[in-house]
Amino acid sequence: MKEIINIYRKSKISVDAFITTLLSSLPKDYIDNADTILKNNEYIQLIYAVNDDFKQISPVICRKDRDERNLNSDKSHYFTKLNLDNNSTYISNPYIHYRTGKASISAVIMIDKIYYIFDINLILLLEHLKLIEFNSFHNKVKKTIYTAGSIFLALVAIMLILYGGYIFFTLIFTLKESDFLQDIFKSIIAITLGLAIYDLSKQIFEHEVLFQSFNHSESKQYKMLGKFLISIVVALSIETLMVVFKIALEDPSKMLSAFYLMIGVTIMFTGLAYFYKTIKESSCEDEHD
Repeated sequence: MKEIINIYRKSKISVDAFITTLLSSLPKDYIDNADTILKNNEYIQLIYAVNDDFKQISPVICRKDRDERNLNSDKSHYFTKLNLDNNSTYISNPYIHYRTGKASISAVIMIDKIYYIFDINLILLLEHLKLIEFNSFHNKVKKTIYTAGSIFLALVAIMLILYGGYIFFTLIFTLKESDFLQDIFKSIIAITLGLAIYDLSKQIFEHEVLFQSFNHSESKQYKMLGKFLISIVVALSIETLMVVFKIALEDPSKMLSAFYLMIGVTIMFTGLAYFYKTIKESSCEDEHD
C-alpha cells in the first residue's frame, strides 16, 4: 500500500489529469451506461450517484451486481471536505476500499447538480498508465511459489531448532558419556542456523506474499540478505571457537590451522560490516528522495 501511494504521489499530476479527461470523455449518462463503462475500463470498480442534498439516488453498480441497500441514504459525511476543481471534479487521496480491500481512489464529477462517484482500483490504473508492471496470473504463481518455499524453509528451521534442543537435553542426561564442548557447540550451531533460516523464511513471506513490493527496492532485499548473513557469520564464529578449543585441548600443533580459520572469519566479519554500512547509506539516500 505504501509503495503504491508513493508511486501515485510521484505521478499525481499526470494520473489526476488522465482521470479528469477520462470522466469528461465518458458517456454523460453515467448510470445508464455504467455496464459499458465498467466493461471498457477495468480499473473502475463501481459507480453510483448522489444528489445535491447528498442522498444516494442510484444503486451502487459493480461489474457483477447492483447494490440497492443504500438507496436514499445520507452521504453528507463523504462530502464535508469536497472541493470541486474548475472541471467540476474531485479526486480523493488513496485509501483501502471497503469492498475489494485494494488500494483505491475515488473520483467525483458534478453534472446538473448530481454527483457521480467512481471508485478506481489504483493498482490497475497505474498498470494501465504503465507506471507499474503488474500481472495478476504471474503474481498468483509467484505468491504460490514463495509461500511454499517460505513454509518449507520454516519447517527446516524448526527441525534444526528441535535438533539443537534434542542434542542439549541428550547432553544433560548423558553428561559422562559425551564430549561436552563438541555437543554443546553443535546444539548452539543448530539452533543459530535454525533461527537464521526461520528469519529468512519470515522475511520472504512478509515481503513477497503479505506485503508485496511493486518497486522492488534493492535496499530492502539487501537488508533481508544482510540479516541472514549476520546469522550465518555468527554460526561460523561459534564453529571456529569450537575448533580452536578442540585443537587447544587435543593437538596444539595444529593451532596454525585454527589461526587461519580465525583470520577467514574475521575477513567475513569485515566484509559483512562494509556490506551493512553500504545498505544503511543506501537506505538514507532513499529516505531523502
